[in-house]
Amino acid sequence: MRFTRTRNLLLFALSLIAAETVGILPAVATAEPARPTIVLVHGAFADTTSWDGVAAELRADGYRVVVPDNPLRGPANDAAAIERSLTAIDGPIVLVGHSYGGAVITNVDDPDVRALVYVSAFAPQQGEPIALALDPIRFPGSRLLPPALAFTVTGTGLDAYIESAYFHDVFAQDVDAATAAAMLAHQRSLAVIANIELSGPAAWTKTPSWFVVSGQDRVIPPSAQRAMAQRIGAHTSELNASHAALVSQPDAVAAVIEQAADQ
Repeated sequence: MRFTRTRNLLLFALSLIAAETVGILPAVATAEPARPTIVLVHGAFADTTSWDGVAAELRADGYRVVVPDNPLRGPANDAAAIERSLTAIDGPIVLVGHSYGGAVITNVDDPDVRALVYVSAFAPQQGEPIALALDPIRFPGSRLLPPALAFTVTGTGLDAYIESAYFHDVFAQDVDAATAAAMLAHQRSLAVIANIELSGPAAWTKTPSWFVVSGQDRVIPPSAQRAMAQRIGAHTSELNASHAALVSQPDAVAAVIEQAADQ
């Protein structure tokens, strides 16, 4: 009797092993879900290098980071350019926009985008131009005005840029002179028409959002940022930083992006 019981137990154990081998039973261990790819979209008066510090922090923590070029021609055009770059990415995406880049990510339509992060950014609603967030009556304090704001004619029309004498004080007053000089060297102008182009359907209406407000911003007034963050229902945090918080406090900005990625 004891021999029969032992033999039956042995046969049962062997049958379990065989079943798992051929895939009848699921394996006990399962792979962890893939981490999202972080896509960092730069704003006006900057280029992809503005994200260097944040990208380094994220990569050190094991995230894949993509930093596409933003043409700075207008929200619809630029959102289409970003959408093309997203097609090469497999799996979930966290889309991050700084400054004017926030208007761009608002207009991106991609089902793989699982979270939006706005950093000192515009977050327009449908049918709204970003210029409304610079309304000096409702949101006073922006220093992005002539003579700091200057204009030039390009091959595609009229562009705006920040005059070199004002760049450090207006755009990035909390970085050292050498860093500001490097940022100025990478400055790219924005098509003036981008400021008045009406935004399309807003991605934040269907995608969870995070917002990093820069409390010492001299470009987009902090009061405007807080109002936009509240309107879109974002998880909001605030830094004692200039408009260039991504440069002056990359670790703090990266920490918020990781919160969005780990939701």
